[in-house]
Amino acid sequence: MTIDKDIPIKNIFYMLTYAFKELNREHYKRVETENFDNIHDMFAEILYLGISYLLKQGLHREYVDCEDTLSTLRGKLDVWATIKEKMRHTAKLACAFDEFSSNNIFNQVLKATVVLLLGCGDVKSARKGKIRKLMLFFENVENIDLKSVRWSCLRYDRNTQTYQMLHSICYFVVFDLLLTTENGNQQVPMFSDENMALLFQRFILEYYRREHPDYGAKGCRVKWNLDEDEVPSSLLPTMNTDVTLRLGDRTLIIDAKYYSHTLQENFGKQTIHSANLYQIYAYVTNEDIDKNGYQKGNVDGMLLYAMTEKYGKKSERIKLKAGNVIYVKTLDLSQDFEEIKKQLDEFALSE
Repeated sequence: MTIDKDIPIKNIFYMLTYAFKELNREHYKRVETENFDNIHDMFAEILYLGISYLLKQGLHREYVDCEDTLSTLRGKLDVWATIKEKMRHTAKLACAFDEFSSNNIFNQVLKATVVLLLGCGDVKSARKGKIRKLMLFFENVENIDLKSVRWSCLRYDRNTQTYQMLHSICYFVVFDLLLTTENGNQQVPMFSDENMALLFQRFILEYYRREHPDYGAKGCRVKWNLDEDEVPSSLLPTMNTDVTLRLGDRTLIIDAKYYSHTLQENFGKQTIHSANLYQIYAYVTNEDIDKNGYQKGNVDGMLLYAMTEKYGKKSERIKLKAGNVIYVKTLDLSQDFEEIKKQLDEFALSE
């Protein structure tokens, strides 16, 4: 499944600038003023600007284990391998040593993704030419198989934090361009629903963090409201919210959803997705508990869907007996971005 073609690419960029603070730096400003025909051409430009900046700072280097046969000793001598060299009548020493190298996973991911984009028909030829020149500085970096990258295991510190946003862009590119159908035929490269869902969730969270810091926006873990003598079962699923806002004495839990179909249909009847509604209900009722185990009625929930053309704008308000309210809202990502911001501001103050 692919991104709704009605969503302007510029809006995707604005969402990215909220999701990744790095994109607000000066050297990315020109992306905002350029018109892109497709999402991968924009990603290519972001990577070009980001890698250009990295090269000015110097590519990340770290010590890597190396083995080689050399004329002089370097590092540790591998005795048995050296004996084998002698038996071949070569005057070489087998050495094991550490080398301070740019050939590490941080740079390997960048290079392999750029190579992938160079083979993508969506990227303009002129842009490919610019990126190809940058690859001259990656000659000593291995071109790895991106399918083997363990993205969740990548860790960033003060020296590598510049890579974090670029790797996120790489992940989007890799996820889209390496998608295959069941019979192995490569699909037309588009921005997938899965990637849009990830971006949509992060955008909503970071929007409230930046524009409304007093709301204390964050993702929270909701504890199950169990009997005080009950030991939580390991089989109980963990409840993690996408966004939790603290609005005075009121709490609003937002569950952000990006689907091709906002509603489900059964026997011709359109209804809210059952699993979504049960999930937000569980979040609200388990979070809304005082010290004595009673519901206070000041925790509300919101299912926030990206609006789809088929179902249009939806707005529902469901009030529970305890006083809690569950809202169902849609956010039109195809409208002017200032209107998107205005809607998000209004959603937080829903009554």
